[in-house]
Amino acid sequence: MAARTSDRTGGLLLFRVAGIPVLLAPSWWIGSAIVVAFYAPFVDDLAPGTPPGVGLLMAALLAVFLGLSVLAHELGHCVAALKLGLPVRRVHLFLLGGSTEIMRTPGRPGHEGLVAGAGPVVSVVLAGVFGIGATVMNQDGVVWVLVFQLAVANAAVAVFNLLPGLPLDGGRIVRAGVWAVTGQRATGTRVAVVGGIAVAVALVVWALYGVAEGAQDRWLRFGVCVITAWGVVAGARSELAGERRRAWPEGVTLDDLIRPVLQLPAESPVADALSTSAGRGVVLVRADGVAAGLLDAELARKLAASSPFAPAEQAAEPIRPETVLFAGEAGEEIVKQVQETAAWQFLVVDMEGRPAGVLRREDLRAAIEKGV
Repeated sequence: MAARTSDRTGGLLLFRVAGIPVLLAPSWWIGSAIVVAFYAPFVDDLAPGTPPGVGLLMAALLAVFLGLSVLAHELGHCVAALKLGLPVRRVHLFLLGGSTEIMRTPGRPGHEGLVAGAGPVVSVVLAGVFGIGATVMNQDGVVWVLVFQLAVANAAVAVFNLLPGLPLDGGRIVRAGVWAVTGQRATGTRVAVVGGIAVAVALVVWALYGVAEGAQDRWLRFGVCVITAWGVVAGARSELAGERRRAWPEGVTLDDLIRPVLQLPAESPVADALSTSAGRGVVLVRADGVAAGLLDAELARKLAASSPFAPAEQAAEPIRPETVLFAGEAGEEIVKQVQETAAWQFLVVDMEGRPAGVLRREDLRAAIEKGV
């Protein structure tokens, strides 16, 4: 287990799973405090004769086990993603839930559906385990109450997450289904975003109904539903914006974005190569005709400041298969490749493999943001 330190994103690092950090956001403590405050008074109603201190302990244990249940749910997503070769940045636990941040967009609808469905499956299994435990136990004590509540809570987590709207797991499953039928991930996202808005509206209506009817838990229900609805709407908007950032900018061609390419000898003085480039992409070619790489302008400037006559090859960024784009490739595929590759410039070649230009990440990002 790793040392518990504060992550720069604002979460407490609990431990790592397969090298993936599991973080606890400050808002988790707020959610747990709410659970304890509202659940402790009900323990005596559910198990008459319970000493006050025991009720508080049971409420605290419920908050902890709920957190562990959410963690198990998120680890289900995490394991599924890793099995499909999708890298995971982190697992984050926060107020009323958690998230698993996958670093690469699933390339197939089936992969999207499998990753999304893995979390609810874990919650259903936990609900079954706790439910069986509650069935075989004596139903007259606080421990039984805790086990029963955990069974109900995990079932509720599974059902809620399967609602058909982004950013919930059910919304991702809907997106995967629409994507599989239409062949367009963006279409699936738009449909699932509408579902997310419908879920948020339903939550608010249910909360207001509780207030109007004077339900015993009306204010707790109102607070939880409004916060959850806000989170669903914010998540749906984020998913839609992310989908737009993955789309090729409308009305723009690749020729509009690529910079002219210039070929220079790899042994050219770096200061000369930098001044000659004049904003163009530079392919550095060795004497044997093999490309040494693309001139990295930032690295070249630093090298030229200290050693202006050093070979330009020392400031070259290697040309790797993933940093080569084909001019005839679909725009969505180009965007995906650029976003998933750790490089700031890409060599564009024609169908015969001849250099046609250089696409810089910043130019593509600017065009997408302008369109968004």
